[in-house]
Formats: sequence, structure tokens, C-alpha cells
Amino acid sequence: MSRVREKIRLSATDRATSILFYLIAVLMIVIVIYPLWFVIIASFSNPADVAQGKVWIWPKVINTNGYRELFQQSSIWRSYLNTIIYTAMATVTGLLINLPAGYALSRKDLAGRKWINWFYLIPMFINGGLIPTYFVVRGVGLYDSPWALILPFVTSTYNIIVCRTFFSSTIPESLWEAAQLDGCSTIRYFFQFVLPLSKAVVAVIALWTAVWMWNQWFNALIYLKSDELIPLQLLLRRILIQNQSLLGAATGEAANEQRQLADMMKYASIVISTAPIMCLYPFLQKYFNQGVMIGAVKE
Repeated sequence: MSRVREKIRLSATDRATSILFYLIAVLMIVIVIYPLWFVIIASFSNPADVAQGKVWIWPKVINTNGYRELFQQSSIWRSYLNTIIYTAMATVTGLLINLPAGYALSRKDLAGRKWINWFYLIPMFINGGLIPTYFVVRGVGLYDSPWALILPFVTSTYNIIVCRTFFSSTIPESLWEAAQLDGCSTIRYFFQFVLPLSKAVVAVIALWTAVWMWNQWFNALIYLKSDELIPLQLLLRRILIQNQSLLGAATGEAANEQRQLADMMKYASIVISTAPIMCLYPFLQKYFNQGVMIGAVKE
């Protein structure tokens, strides 16, 4: 009888613990998701309602003036297309550079492997800085070119280390030995055997590179001068700064209306600039989680 009571007691304790963990998990989800949801509903709400704390779960009144004003900008569609093109170019280039580099460093028979590792690690902590990089970009003829945003910055030591750790801890050495017996070259082995077994780390590097490039605006500010080439993030920054300057010049009722419009455009710009990446992430989440965990295994 005592054993039955003990099992019931333990079962009740387990249920209480499970309930507590579920509540904590739900609370953490709400803490993470609600700010994103608030930005979305605030972009469709009257700024006065948002400022007065009347908007919590759903807009009091649907207002799309912020989106309408943004999309009336003649250059926003061109900058949106520029960002998509730059992101695709940077993602492909990043995969072509970082994946082979990571695989090469994972090979223990690579000549000078130790020194090459240091060659990659030192620039990770010490770099030339903005002015030398600017002179290099101008010197090689990349200034005011889309490649100025990609080629000087797409090589990532961190991504290479993640790839190196993934390959060394996941791809068995016996597979390479078997491929050698069949006369397989190193390049063929990498593309036909290694890459198909490395979907997780490929998805991770692609997602990290795409997110980095999508959010990039500072490099475009420094290395691009043609308005036809600027990405979405830089254009949105210009629009918001312009609205703030107009707000400072306005007075009375006009200033109030301009302030409300600027607030709505601020929230709307956040939504339209982050929506594509947020839509892409769920499709890569499985590979992303797996790749991060495996790529973080210590050699």
C-alpha cells in the first residue's frame, strides 16, 4: 500500500513539474513573440492609440497610412529588388568560399594546416579598419559596384570554423578512404559525397549570410554613391531621417500629423524589412538547429 501511495505521490510531483516547465516555456514564447506582434499591430494602428497604451492584442482602428506612404516612394521597389539580388549573390558567394575553406581546414593531411588556421583567426580579432578597407575597395575598382558589398566581407572566419568543426566531427575518414580506392578526386569527393551529407551546415551558413546581407546598410552607405544601387535598409534609413527633419521644421497641427505619420512609417519599415527573413527561417529551422549544435562540437 505504501508503494502505491509513493507512486501516486511521485506521479503527482512529476505532473506538477511538467506543468511548471510548460508554463515557463509558454511565458518565454510570449516574451519573444509579443514584441514582434506588437510591432506588426502598431504598424496598422493610429500612433495616438499606441502612445496611450490602447493597443495590446489588436489595432483599435486599422490604419495603413504608414505602408501607403512608404510604397509611394518611387525608389522603394528598386531598392527592394537590389536587396534581394545582393542577398542572393552574397549567399551563393559565401557558400562557395566558406564551405570549401572549412572542409580544407578539417583535413588533417593539409600541408601547413596550423599556420593557415592562424591566417584566418588573426583577422577575426584584428582587422585593417574602415579607412584602409575603403582604399582597398577603391583601388581594386569595386567602389560603387554591388560587389563592393560582397567580396570584401563575405569571407567569415566564424563560418569557416563552424564548417571545419562540422566536417571534422561528422564526415567519417573511412568514407574518404573508400572514395580514394574507387579513384575519386578530392574535388569530386567534396561535391558528390561531403556536401550531400552536410545539408545542416549548408543551411546554417546560407541563413547567417542571408540575414547579414539583408540587414546591411552601413557598407552601402560607405561604398555606394548611385541611388540606383542602394539596398532597402539604406533607403528606409534615409526616409526615416528625412521624416525626422521635416518633423523638426513643422509646427502646430502639421507637426502632430507629421509625427504620427513618422511613427507609422517607422513601424511599417520594420515589418517590410524583416518579413522576408522571418518567412524564410521556418523552412531552414530544422537544419539550422542541427547545424549549430553539431558545428559547435569541440574538436
